[in-house]
Amino acid sequence: MKNLFRPLIVIFAVLTVITGLAYPAVMTAIGQAAFHDQANGSLIERNGKLVGSQLIGQQFDAPQYFWGRLSATTPMPYNAQNSGGSNLGPNNPALLDEIKGRLDALKAAGTDLSKPVPVDLVTSSGSGLDPEISPAAAAYQVARVAQARHLAVSDVQALVARYTTGRQFGVLGEPRVNVLKLNLALDEMQHG
Repeated sequence: MKNLFRPLIVIFAVLTVITGLAYPAVMTAIGQAAFHDQANGSLIERNGKLVGSQLIGQQFDAPQYFWGRLSATTPMPYNAQNSGGSNLGPNNPALLDEIKGRLDALKAAGTDLSKPVPVDLVTSSGSGLDPEISPAAAAYQVARVAQARHLAVSDVQALVARYTTGRQFGVLGEPRVNVLKLNLALDEMQHG
């Protein structure tokens, strides 16, 4: 029996060092060297102050800002520790209440609701953390943001175009606009 335990303990110790220490250390070093920003959460700083991550949405509800997707995370919106969708089906009255609430908020902020509203402005994402909206959702909000900031609509449209990211490798995913980056650029344009 003693002859069995010694090799088992040695194998356990060697594998623990390899998989528990060496491999994570090497992967961390490679991540920090080759993908420093991504390995550290794709954080965005302005004037030496951390303002967020480009990978996690933030709550924007003032008329002078572009609004992102709704967040269904609890106990607060965009809670990265509780990522998840609402799981509300199309026949669920709570989903209709959520949509009506967002439409009311858009209208109260001065958004013209005479045109069809892009779906990503009135529904929450699957993760509840989506930092991006479609170019259509951004275009839908241009007039409101321009009016609230006393800017020309064409200037705001140009900014949206500049912050629109195309499909990855030209074929994967959909074009998108990062709401935090766009709102920070708006602030810089107005105060810079």
